[in-house]
Amino acid sequence: MKRGILLIDRGSKEREASEELEVICNAVKSKGNYTFADYCFLEVEPPYIEDGIEKCLKNDIDSLTIVPFFLYPGKKVKNAVTDVMKFQKDTDVKFLITKPISMHYTLVDIVENRIQSALKQNDAVIPKNKTDVLIIGHGSKDPNAKRSLDYIVNGLQERYRNVGRCWLEIEQPDIAKGIRTAAMNNPDILVVVFYFLHEGAHVKTDINNDLLPALEKSNLGKVFVTKHIGADEKIVDLVIERACEVENAS
Repeated sequence: MKRGILLIDRGSKEREASEELEVICNAVKSKGNYTFADYCFLEVEPPYIEDGIEKCLKNDIDSLTIVPFFLYPGKKVKNAVTDVMKFQKDTDVKFLITKPISMHYTLVDIVENRIQSALKQNDAVIPKNKTDVLIIGHGSKDPNAKRSLDYIVNGLQERYRNVGRCWLEIEQPDIAKGIRTAAMNNPDILVVVFYFLHEGAHVKTDINNDLLPALEKSNLGKVFVTKHIGADEKIVDLVIERACEVENAS
């Protein structure tokens, strides 16, 4: 059977997002033995879902595994799945829809790696039980977004002295409040995690617009900031795992 795979991302105008998705797709194609692998966007920027499906179906494939490439389940994921299934009636290629990549232990491991990398890059030698962590997520009106970020927080709590979370927008606590709360714990070192898939405008600009003033007002000492999730090898494995779940069940 000739299999294709399509990642549906939320969408970003920043070229770094497309570059990261290309790296991930190339790795998924090779490691997962797919005939074809590509990505498309739900919104913001082409290629949109229609473009992605059309490109996939031009290839000689028997099935197409579609991966909602979102850190949070919720309305965006539902919209992506609904939009994709509109095209099933026009083709004999079998569509398989995976779970989103959210709420998986692999993401906890990736965040852990980002924290340790930030400490190492700053020559900070400190036990985990004396290290504080603050995770910044995007924010959403959907309650599943909170559950998804709490999954990461809970997965790290036993490893570090304090683990908190805050949001860039929409939800509370916002970044300013998150920093104030972190400062009340008097950490020796605070590691701030950018819990975002891509190096888009949020990572490049929006977070720092709130984070830097909040840090200036705080009495925090050493604060290190991690990289976003990006084109991590573990993300490739997670995409393949999600795909195998539905392919093996079909």
